[in-house]
Amino acid sequence: MRSRAEIGQLIESVCADRQLSCEPTGEFSYAVTLPGTHKLKTICNLIVGDYALRIEAFVMRQPDERREELFTWLLQRNARMYGVAFSVDAVGDVYLTGRVSLASVTEEELDRLLGAVLSYADDSFDTMLEIGFGTAIRREWEWRVKRGESLANLQAFAHLVERSAPENSDLDRP
Repeated sequence: MRSRAEIGQLIESVCADRQLSCEPTGEFSYAVTLPGTHKLKTICNLIVGDYALRIEAFVMRQPDERREELFTWLLQRNARMYGVAFSVDAVGDVYLTGRVSLASVTEEELDRLLGAVLSYADDSFDTMLEIGFGTAIRREWEWRVKRGESLANLQAFAHLVERSAPENSDLDRP
């Protein structure tokens, strides 16, 4: 079995090869920044223990609404995931967490695990926001429209906003 130091060196090497920011956060622990599209970045913590590599990544703060629906959706997703699973902390914040034996940590496996974290966090992010923060998104959209602000970073949620505003409404003014 490889030593913790060897696994740490492997993490640093894999991140360097893939041009990923990798910052040590303690002895045998690292914060790897994974760039995304929907979730612009996900910080993945890799903690090398005596027998296992622990993977932890914050995905989203606790939802404002429809918590049960969101948590059900996450549990259903877990059944199809590799290496990590969605979890919720005591206040309801959502994470991806996993644990793999040190013996199974290779360059290819580490790449696969980092890819899984990125994919699950990024691909799920808009749906998670829609379920847990739909009302706030609609309010933000309406506020921006009234003020003439950009809607660029809300376009993924355009389907949440009613398209049928009455004629001569404030939304129709330039």
